[in-house]
Amino acid sequence: MRTDEGAWVAGVDGCRSGWVCALMQIAGDKPVYGELRFAMDFAHVLNLIPRPVIIAIDMPIGLPERTSPGGRPPEKCVRPLLGARQSSVFAIPSRAAVFADSYPDACAYALETSDPPRKVSKQAFHIFPKIREIDALMTPELQSRVHECHPEVAIAHANKAPAPLAKKVRSRPNPAGVQWRIDFLTSLGIPEKIFTDTLPRGIKHGRDDIADAAACALTAWRILEKRAVRYPPKPAYDGRGLDMAIWA
Repeated sequence: MRTDEGAWVAGVDGCRSGWVCALMQIAGDKPVYGELRFAMDFAHVLNLIPRPVIIAIDMPIGLPERTSPGGRPPEKCVRPLLGARQSSVFAIPSRAAVFADSYPDACAYALETSDPPRKVSKQAFHIFPKIREIDALMTPELQSRVHECHPEVAIAHANKAPAPLAKKVRSRPNPAGVQWRIDFLTSLGIPEKIFTDTLPRGIKHGRDDIADAAACALTAWRILEKRAVRYPPKPAYDGRGLDMAIWA
């Protein structure tokens, strides 16, 4: 019997209220059960019950002290895989910019620590609190369990091509694009229950967040099965010893 028989994995995506979590139990070589959960913060993600042995999360792990065009090594590696979807991969700025208290301060730090000098977008600034949540608890040892991923990279890797429809149009979810992703993921074996479960009332999230969490769960499954690919192939460490890599 395999040592990971019956193991649980989780794909995690940020939403306005916290974190959307797609959990799957793996038996043999496929998921046999899935469910949708909500976690208020990253500490809750780490302590989900049943306990996922692998967590794949759509959020940067590892922050550079300085940045060059295109961002960190993993961002530079995965963009060519995405074609017209490349804009979905943010260039993560320096640690100083991510930990700034205000948007003007974040831009000032980013200008000081990038070559050529570049500010941060408002869209990127709004995800900084979640990046800080992860950074506060992440250690090199924990990276054997928690892995950075990206939903569009997971889809492109499995599909051998970028998704044919945009997930968002003018910053709003595109229903046709979201449904294509759900249909594609279920065709790969992601349990339909993940997409039919509902979260508690008052949780601010969208169907696109659920699709993204499920795509991350696909990556977690691949990591468990030792089928995943890391970008870049060789480790690239930040100042805290965290390996900066996107897995697919």
